[in-house]
Amino acid sequence: MKRILFTGLLISWVSFLIKGQDTLLLSAGPFPLWGIIQNGDTAFLSAIEEAYIFPTRKFKNNRDMQRYRKLIRNVKRVYPYAKIAGQKFREIDATLATLKTEKQQKEYIKRVEAEIMNQYEDDLKKLTLTQGRILIKLVDRETGHTSYEVVKELQGNFKAFLWQTLARLFGSNLKWAFDEKGEDKLINEIVVMIEKGVL
Repeated sequence: MKRILFTGLLISWVSFLIKGQDTLLLSAGPFPLWGIIQNGDTAFLSAIEEAYIFPTRKFKNNRDMQRYRKLIRNVKRVYPYAKIAGQKFREIDATLATLKTEKQQKEYIKRVEAEIMNQYEDDLKKLTLTQGRILIKLVDRETGHTSYEVVKELQGNFKAFLWQTLARLFGSNLKWAFDEKGEDKLINEIVVMIEKGVL
């Protein structure tokens, strides 16, 4: 009986709020709910996070399963550096736009490069070749630019050429782009699972 009375009072209160309004904010527990009223009908709106559904992994044999687990470990190892690279690239890009002279821009880039080297050089030296290749792809995913383009934009053609030559000696390529629907599909799935807290 108390529930019916409470529900009736709640409906009365809501209908009082609705009169003459186009939008409405109701509280349902800890989360507010928005609604739109059109022609006397109320439609509740809700923003939900995008959901990803990946197929269940089926492995041909134990070796394939081990390869997949190793890929997960490698991606988890380098993904934080790719995120940092993306964040730093956006910060540098925004700051460079505010600097007026080329001299100021070069000094700023040198200072930031020194900071990055001091902070991350030792960790990056410990990466394996495979992890380095994955990092090259993930930098493209996070910045929207290949590693070669990032180096070229920040340090010029000559340094980009030198780093590319060094990368090629170790079987890598700074011009690799991230192909989330093609050859990097599995890496992309792992990154999305990391971002969603599943891995």
